[in-house]
Amino acid sequence: MGSREQVEKILESVDVKINGSRAWDLKVHNDKFFSRVLGGGSLALGESYMDEWWDCDRLDGFFSRFLDGKLDEKIRSNKILIFNILKAKLFNMQNKRRAYEVGKKHYDVGNKMYKRMLDKRMVYSCGYWKNAKTLDKAQKNKLELICKKVGLKKGMKVLDIGCGWGSFAKFASEKYGVKVVGVTISKEQAKLAKEICNGLNVDIRLQDYRSLNEKFDRIISIGMFEHVGVKNYKEYMRVVERCLNDDGLFLLHTIGGNKSVESTDPWISKYIFPNSMLPSIRQIAEASEGLFVMEDWHSFGNNYDKTLMRWHKNFNNFWDEIKKDYDLRFKRMWDYYLLACAGGFRCGKLRLWQIVFSKNGVKNGYKSIR
Repeated sequence: MGSREQVEKILESVDVKINGSRAWDLKVHNDKFFSRVLGGGSLALGESYMDEWWDCDRLDGFFSRFLDGKLDEKIRSNKILIFNILKAKLFNMQNKRRAYEVGKKHYDVGNKMYKRMLDKRMVYSCGYWKNAKTLDKAQKNKLELICKKVGLKKGMKVLDIGCGWGSFAKFASEKYGVKVVGVTISKEQAKLAKEICNGLNVDIRLQDYRSLNEKFDRIISIGMFEHVGVKNYKEYMRVVERCLNDDGLFLLHTIGGNKSVESTDPWISKYIFPNSMLPSIRQIAEASEGLFVMEDWHSFGNNYDKTLMRWHKNFNNFWDEIKKDYDLRFKRMWDYYLLACAGGFRCGKLRLWQIVFSKNGVKNGYKSIR
């Protein structure tokens, strides 16, 4: 059986056709695509799309079917997979020296682009779409939800690990009157976050979380744990434990996976989030055991599908304004990233969790907020 026939047979199992007429069918422009994908797995699938070897009217629809049918496991390259696993086992890919790589690769690609793609507060994490019709409202809902879950009160000192462009810090400082310390490993994020939070009781730092050693009433981390890595999960929790007051609360907002892994998708690692890794329930539980009491676990990954689709719409609506700073290959890479992730959340391959921890248990019990 030739490479084309092999790929066609694999895709037929999830109702995807080559050169079919439906929105999720693939349009192949280069016949070398089939052997390239069979030999190179998900990395080759993404790179061949960036190289314009194939197209799809609805990449999100294709990936929802692709991932739901576990086709990523059927076409993955064993050589690449084994290399990534060995690399993760032998080296700490998220140590202090490497921690800044994702900042340079992803978050420093241009504040101008992110300003147009994201909501008005520049929140680069899952929105909360309960009673929301716009991206701005969904992100405001999420920030408010976090503040309520940790019970913010005026005068508290709050740590934001992975503060992004300062959206939470600004919101919490303005609305709740708290002092916020935000840390990020992105120079561009830190620069803009300082401007956004100018005049507020907010301290933005270009700093690795492992260097923190001061006390806080509340600690939150939104969309940063995905960059920590399994070798550092326990250390991360120890840092949070030493920095959190005994009666404090810690909220962890993270994307998660259904299985415990030690490496990430090779295309995502190479082009989007270097050295990233999605934690599992077991990995988070093991890392936090002996340090924290789990008070609440909220799962709402379906909200990320909608968030990603809005980001993709904004990105394309404003492409003409920013395209002079990028090339077509970058655009195709970004389309692929946003829509593949949307498909992953849609089929349940990817999860989104908000977890609330205490040190010794909340007196009289923790009240869950949704």
